[in-house]
Amino acid sequence: MTEKLYYIDSFCKEFDARVLACEAADGYFEIQLDRTAFFPEGGGQFGDSGTLGGVEVFDTKEKGGEIRHYARAPLAVGDTVHGVLDFAKRFRRMQCHSGEHIISGLIHSLYGFDNVGFHLGEEDVTIDINGVLTDADLRRVEALANEAVAKDLPVRAWFPSAEDAAALPYRAKLTITEGLRLVEFPGYDICACCAPHVKTGGQIGVIKLLDFANYKGGVRIHMLCGEMAREDYHGRYTAVKKISELLSAKQCEVAEAVERLKGENESHIREIGALKKALAESMAASAAETSGNLLLFAPQLDAVSLRTLVNNALPKCGGICAAFSGSDGAYNFCMASKTVNLKEKAKAIGEALHGRGGGSPEMICGSLAANRAEIEAYLQ
Repeated sequence: MTEKLYYIDSFCKEFDARVLACEAADGYFEIQLDRTAFFPEGGGQFGDSGTLGGVEVFDTKEKGGEIRHYARAPLAVGDTVHGVLDFAKRFRRMQCHSGEHIISGLIHSLYGFDNVGFHLGEEDVTIDINGVLTDADLRRVEALANEAVAKDLPVRAWFPSAEDAAALPYRAKLTITEGLRLVEFPGYDICACCAPHVKTGGQIGVIKLLDFANYKGGVRIHMLCGEMAREDYHGRYTAVKKISELLSAKQCEVAEAVERLKGENESHIREIGALKKALAESMAASAAETSGNLLLFAPQLDAVSLRTLVNNALPKCGGICAAFSGSDGAYNFCMASKTVNLKEKAKAIGEALHGRGGGSPEMICGSLAANRAEIEAYLQ
């Protein structure tokens, strides 16, 4: 049985251990030690990474009741190796996991809801709560959680006796009969948990609830803590600063500036659509009548105005009325006819002009990779 140093000291960054086993796997090696500070994946938190004897350990999991270190190269059984944890990554995870305990504890005590799901990713942390909460509820929880951080209370992690556990109002997703480990944030939460945590609440840094959405009859909360929250804030601040500069607006007023810009853009889109429609109608009116196919090239038209052009020009055409927008090698098309079944002809047109599309017997639309000369040679 491997001695779990992360239970003794969650801040243990380096250690020496003896190699008990090393098994080759698919492109990596599974190594067992007599003692380790590497936490295996569990409780919603990923396994640790680092090095053993200079060899990269990219993940740690518990398999068959044993802790397996997933390494890039083998280690000799019986050798003593020096382990170095990627503690920066571990500490980020501890900050977020500890923050999640405080948030879940507060929600349980204030509203009676339970945490039924938790995932700690590299960029996001989610908590699934089995009850509906409002934005105001979560702002209240966030404020109280950060008050808890500011108190910098000591965090306790221990294995209680069965008698002691029976007397404690702890949270747990599963019924645990052996090896129950509790983590306590005094006054805020006691929860069954196998993962390493910070030593005091102040080490969490800050708790920020980012967003929430309805999920399976409750809510899914997105949150970050500590260093991950700082990085997220820096990214958002940088983005807002850039938008502020582009819009010549104060940072606190960028939302209003974007709303104005959106309104102006929608107005311009309507104006452009009206102009394209008028252009299509004008081109159709000036098109010469023909008993054969009528080909019209209008690079600036979109799909809607191409249809307008074809519908208006079709009465002047005895064969296929075809309109094209774009440029050589990248044309969009719309074709209509009263005399040719275009649905049947679509495959042949696509093969001849390197395109694809479809529609009805009366009209087909799509795209072509041909040039204008190829189109005119085929359709005229």
